[in-house]
Amino acid sequence: MERKGRFSQWLRRPRSGSGGDTGTGAGAGGVREDLLMAAAAAGFPLAPAAHPSGYGCSCDRIGCPTPARHPVSFAWQTQATTDPDKVSGWLRADPQANFITATGIVHDVLDVPADAGRQALEALGEAGVEIGPVATSSADLQQGRLLFFTATRGTPDDEDEWWPCELDCHPETMDEHPGLRWHCRGSYVLMPPARLPADGHVGWLLGPERPLPDPLSLLETLTDACARFAGEGHDHDHAAWPMGR
Repeated sequence: MERKGRFSQWLRRPRSGSGGDTGTGAGAGGVREDLLMAAAAAGFPLAPAAHPSGYGCSCDRIGCPTPARHPVSFAWQTQATTDPDKVSGWLRADPQANFITATGIVHDVLDVPADAGRQALEALGEAGVEIGPVATSSADLQQGRLLFFTATRGTPDDEDEWWPCELDCHPETMDEHPGLRWHCRGSYVLMPPARLPADGHVGWLLGPERPLPDPLSLLETLTDACARFAGEGHDHDHAAWPMGR
């Protein structure tokens, strides 16, 4: 409830010139800034990321393999913050910047192919399981992903109680998995709203004001849905693009 209150409180703040725009017209930049600032106020640690430039990426890497989907700094883990002044400063410095949110601090993210995610949403709803924030992503020639935001497993006293995302599912080995990736400590995802090349986007399906559920309450249903998705003969090409690290 605290997150919902902080998120709603920020969005209720008056903003000159907002005009009630929904994010698609001239005032879209202001609405996007409001949503990002509200996310930071609600406790999601943010850091600036690259953005689309033509059909490619704003970074200076030739042939960037993850255009507009990666942080601009290698120090993103220490850079990620909820400080509104820092987030506002980054937005002023580069109004087009996407933002990532670092996982494993406040929240984790269970990242699944969109078809499997929709099946899981239906099953979870029928079972009466509380679902937290869910983001949806799409990109050219991709069928997209659903990102289920959950409470984090954090940093347990026993280091054997967690694993880094590199051991869970590295982008290069994603085809060895049924499509599920658990973003925890050492990883990130793009924070909605974000733009991808060729008119792709990342946006909220269920808003970030919702309470973060225990990841284990969703994991079995998501795993089952991904297994069915893989068993139905879907290829993994569209699942392999790295939404996060």
